[in-house]
Amino acid sequence: MFKLPNCPKCNCEYTYEMGSVYVCPECAYEWAIEPVEGAETDEKIIKDANGNVLSDGDSVTVIKDLKVKGSSSVLKIGTKVKNIRLVEGDHDIDCKIDGFGAMKLKSEFVKKI
Repeated sequence: MFKLPNCPKCNCEYTYEMGSVYVCPECAYEWAIEPVEGAETDEKIIKDANGNVLSDGDSVTVIKDLKVKGSSSVLKIGTKVKNIRLVEGDHDIDCKIDGFGAMKLKSEFVKKI
């Protein structure tokens, strides 16, 4: 069983977790839960079509002709996208493409340069 830390104020061993803080039942002291070194984070790892890990600021290339929603134009294969920003949601990548403007892309349709 995982043991919670003792209260830093009164050294009580009966502390409990409440949301993002630890609470001492004896002195009512609250302190922030600090992540343990080496522990996994909740950060989602986003990979391109080839399995390479993407990060903010990377440059990618589109691997398939993509229809642009709300427009009759098409984003052609081989289009280079610089300085991507990773976001949460259905579309993983936020970017600006020359000639198209701001756009959201799915990571499965790009490859890292």
